[in-house]
Amino acid sequence: MLLSLIAAISKNGVIGRDGGLPWRLPDDLRRFKHLTMGHHVVMGRRTFDEIKRPLPGRTNIVITRDRSWAHEGVQVAHSLDEAIAGISPDETEAFIIGGGEIYALALPRADRLYLTRVEATIEGDTYFPAFDASTWRLVSAEHHAADERHVHAMTFEDYVRVE
Repeated sequence: MLLSLIAAISKNGVIGRDGGLPWRLPDDLRRFKHLTMGHHVVMGRRTFDEIKRPLPGRTNIVITRDRSWAHEGVQVAHSLDEAIAGISPDETEAFIIGGGEIYALALPRADRLYLTRVEATIEGDTYFPAFDASTWRLVSAEHHAADERHVHAMTFEDYVRVE
């Protein structure tokens, strides 16, 4: 099984602000849905609280330190190891979808990164972890200009870990 991280990141590394996304980028959301549909998605509890419900068409695993936390329609895990152990053995690719703490825990174990580089410097309070670019190979990049639906230009970048 591939373990993949998927995130939208500003030029200064911001991925969130005040418990939500600091932008509205419909094409990025469409890409997220296309890539993750039918797969397991692993997230922290604060990310789940932001989404407010399980993502349809995906097996949702929420990592929380709170042993009493439960929510209908999600699997609960109390560590990244427990979350990964809860992924179906026939899964081909599972996605880490946030937030910052979960990305930092999962990055050393990731096989692939699906990043949307938002071409703006944004104020925020949640950041994607820094990573050594020499350990990753860019396999595709697709630029999208700003338009009437997207206030910021963005580039979809896909990376695989260098063996």
